[in-house]
Amino acid sequence: MDLESILQSVFNFDNYGELLVLVQNSLWAGAVLGLLGGLVGTFVMKRDLAFAVHGISELSFAGAAFALLIGADVVFGSLIGSVAAALLLGFMGVRARDKNSIIGVIMPFGLGLGILFLSLYEGRAANKFGLLTGQIVSVDTVQLQALAGTAMVVMAGLIAIWRPLSFASVDPELAEARGVPVRLLALVFMVLLGVSVALSIQIVGALLVLALLITPAAAALRVTSSPRLVVILSVVFAMVATVGGILLALGGRIPISPYVTTLSFVIYVVCRVIGSVRAKRGLNGRVLRTA
Repeated sequence: MDLESILQSVFNFDNYGELLVLVQNSLWAGAVLGLLGGLVGTFVMKRDLAFAVHGISELSFAGAAFALLIGADVVFGSLIGSVAAALLLGFMGVRARDKNSIIGVIMPFGLGLGILFLSLYEGRAANKFGLLTGQIVSVDTVQLQALAGTAMVVMAGLIAIWRPLSFASVDPELAEARGVPVRLLALVFMVLLGVSVALSIQIVGALLVLALLITPAAAALRVTSSPRLVVILSVVFAMVATVGGILLALGGRIPISPYVTTLSFVIYVVCRVIGSVRAKRGLNGRVLRTA
């Protein structure tokens, strides 16, 4: 396969307008998940749960694969797997070291189960592939409504605990001394995170869910230290990656996930460069004032 054929597979905008009309539900779904991912991702970074997202996604993949095997709803299976993993981490992983060891056990177990269920599944290969790389292009009106409703419940729950969760994320010892229910908040957030992981898998698949729940927030933290601005930028970056990835994927023959993850990575690299330049300028300014 030569370079021209590869580029033709990645970027081919023939009949783009006609395709765009057919994916309106997908674009709205991408926007909803971008908003959800940006909000949840800020707390994932604050609470150092990037590794936990990966562990939850593996059990979510196993739940979705089992649902596919028995003919049940894949999204429901994914939700069951994600919430089960989140509850397990919330109850057992009190200390960071304990949490990391538990995640290290969950990840291969969930991935192994998922592969087992997929190997037993005798249906379309595209259904198997979609669990790993996302299948947002097939979202219909009913699925979009269910997705939006679930995302609104998660965001409402997150907003309800926003202030005490922010306090507990920055200084858990002081928050606990002030009477904040730190462990309960951690458990509630883990459940909200589990649901968010399950929903995000529809966009980028089980293996690349970090692109929605980690990268946008990590990029935002590189360019600002303002808590409000971090949230705003994280949401904007996540929505640009998801909606932009869907729009780019219409012009190619490859899954959406590479476009979404590439956009997220480019945004992160740009933000990291901007942050480094600002840090150097600030350091040089302090040196000049000292001199």
